[in-house]
Amino acid sequence: MSANPAVQTSRAPGAAFILKKALVSAFVALVLFSLMIGVRTEAGPQGQLVYWTRFGDLAAMVGAVFGGSIIIELLRQWWGPVDTVKVVPASVQRGLSLAGRLLPPVLLVFTFLVPVLFYNERYILDLAILVLTYVMLGWGLNVVVGLAGLLDLGYVAFYAVGAYSYALLATNFGLSFWICLPLAGILAAFWGVLLGFPVLRLRGDYLAIVTLAFGEIIRLVLINWQSLTGGPNGVTGIPRPTLFGIPLSPADDGLAALLGIEFSPTHRIVFLFYIILALALLTNWVTIRLRRLPIGRAWEALREDEVACRALGINTTTTKLTAFATGAMFGGFAGAFFATRQGFISPESFTFHESALVLAIVVLGGMGSQLGVALAALTMIGGFELFRGLDQYRMLVFGMAMVLLMIWRPRGLIGHRAPTVFLKHSQAISSDLVKEGHG
Repeated sequence: MSANPAVQTSRAPGAAFILKKALVSAFVALVLFSLMIGVRTEAGPQGQLVYWTRFGDLAAMVGAVFGGSIIIELLRQWWGPVDTVKVVPASVQRGLSLAGRLLPPVLLVFTFLVPVLFYNERYILDLAILVLTYVMLGWGLNVVVGLAGLLDLGYVAFYAVGAYSYALLATNFGLSFWICLPLAGILAAFWGVLLGFPVLRLRGDYLAIVTLAFGEIIRLVLINWQSLTGGPNGVTGIPRPTLFGIPLSPADDGLAALLGIEFSPTHRIVFLFYIILALALLTNWVTIRLRRLPIGRAWEALREDEVACRALGINTTTTKLTAFATGAMFGGFAGAFFATRQGFISPESFTFHESALVLAIVVLGGMGSQLGVALAALTMIGGFELFRGLDQYRMLVFGMAMVLLMIWRPRGLIGHRAPTVFLKHSQAISSDLVKEGHG
């Protein structure tokens, strides 16, 4: 009996194919890492170029790539074809669903208890404030990128506008933090609208280039307008926030003296922690509420298909401008907090690296996912601190982690592209409603 030629049997690649692919990967790693790891250069004491070789580290990295490529191919053979549908047991599905429902409240409760659990750990408190700042920035950018689908590479510009707005208003006019905070958000939203007008007809790469240029324009203005911004020297002496007019200082009119307790510098750190936590939760609450309103559904329609969105009668001009203004407002709030926390700001704090980091948080967490952005911010910022002692390899490790995540989870840790409003049950439509002349 002759075999049917239409039936083809798929065989797993042999050892020769796996070895060949591993050698190719190792060769690519050798070419890429030769100058990054194999040769180290620095400026000498007299300005000359000093270099030394690290061939041992280079060989270890190439060997790791070689072995990792073999392991990945073996795992692919063991896992089977990608298009094979694997049935997940019902018990596992229920467990994952329960974990997904319990994770947000558990994280929220733990975040509230961080100052209590780590009161004497100044480093952990500062790191927690930094993480919450990037969580707020990620949620703000998620409105523009995740919900409206507008690729913004200049988000740091609104961060800078909020910071400098608070710093200049507080130092020149003596306004308090609670008065300057909404003003900083309004000014940042105004600049978001100004950015939105020139890019109304742009999409994709062109939109990214224009927003990137906008961020660089703001940074150069901050550097060169020395009479207003102080130029490269920045703004110093930015006042700290108070608790309803009561300063958190060791003075007689301070909070500790009024409560009759011993003053501690940690009081101000805890106060700042709860301020940024409240601002982050406000950002999350407003974003969730906006998603359920018509403007939020218009953002989602714009993200999925701008042509179809315009064909449905949605005003894309208003939709884009509101997305830019809302995201910029939250960036301005975060910038005002950054200025009052640091007490000093300069243009060096608002470079493209900050925009890239916030965008990476949004993309890795999952565009449109609030929980995913929070987890990505915790992983990115906390992970950077874990690898602080390995400055030479920190960015390399994170770059590899991002590549692997984009391969295995292209929509981020928690991808969320489902529309806010949809029909939960399919409905039958009568033929009388769809015949010619009726719809």
